[in-house]
Amino acid sequence: MKETILVTGGAGFIGSHTAVELLDSGYSVVIVDNFSNSKPEVLDKIRQITGKDFKFYEEDLLNLDGISKIFDENKIDAVIHFAGLKAVGESVEKPVEYYHNNITGSLMLIKAMKKHGCKKIVFSSSATVYGVNNPVPFVEDMPTSATNPYGYTKVMIEQILRDVYVSDNEWSVSLLRYFNPIGAHKSGLIGEDPNGIPNNLLPYIGKVAVGQLPQLNVFGDDYVTPDGTGVRDYIHVCDLASGHLCALKYVLEHNGVEAVNLGTGKGSSVFDVLHSFEKACGKELPYEIKPRRAGDIATCYANTDKAKRLFGWEAKYFLDEMTADGWNFIKNNF
Repeated sequence: MKETILVTGGAGFIGSHTAVELLDSGYSVVIVDNFSNSKPEVLDKIRQITGKDFKFYEEDLLNLDGISKIFDENKIDAVIHFAGLKAVGESVEKPVEYYHNNITGSLMLIKAMKKHGCKKIVFSSSATVYGVNNPVPFVEDMPTSATNPYGYTKVMIEQILRDVYVSDNEWSVSLLRYFNPIGAHKSGLIGEDPNGIPNNLLPYIGKVAVGQLPQLNVFGDDYVTPDGTGVRDYIHVCDLASGHLCALKYVLEHNGVEAVNLGTGKGSSVFDVLHSFEKACGKELPYEIKPRRAGDIATCYANTDKAKRLFGWEAKYFLDEMTADGWNFIKNNF
């Protein structure tokens, strides 16, 4: 039997796809989620896709006793830590809630791990830690900063985990800096289905496509990019999930701290994504140009050399497959 992995936020978009990868690869999985931005039915869909069962705890990372109980009841070999609030705009409106939830929750998790001798963690970080002053493509040894409270929670948790390793060299930490995850599982059973109005581009376009929202708002068409709209590195969520498996194997075998980008290394504009999605759903979608959003940068994409070198991982899916899989999920679930 392979190791037992605790997945925090395992009912969420990336967590659920990673749980599927783990179960398909023979790992024993324990999921903890408080459903603040996910849905309980996702758990049954993970079981349906994999034909395998797992333990689940409805718990909040802020509750140290509740998290310690999970470690008391299971021999956890490693943790993949997704749980956290993640909306950039909301973090500007509610900074205290974001700092408390994301940082204190991570501290409680680390405390429980230390107490139970579990010293291996894959952390869900973000390309937002590169801030606005680094040139693209982003490389892992660039200085980190942020433009909003959400981004700063990622910067701070990365630092906390580095300091934990300095205090105890038996720790093994992988800081995975994602770029822009889109797409959905090929089954169409799980995908990105946020509570409320989506903050991310693809589910927002999806809600326009099914008539739940009137139009796509494009924030800025005057950037120095090929078509004036913001360019991002979009990565298929299944590629991202396989990257977590590679990172997990690495932390199970090596001590230390490694920051690693997970992206395709290629940029696509908002219009590229919109037109690719239109191809997938077979119709033109209405959009309106709006002013730029504060803190948005023109171009953001990854240098992916380290992931190839360290993990033997690289993204396999192209944009049209990402949007086709996203539409397949949306039309069946929205």
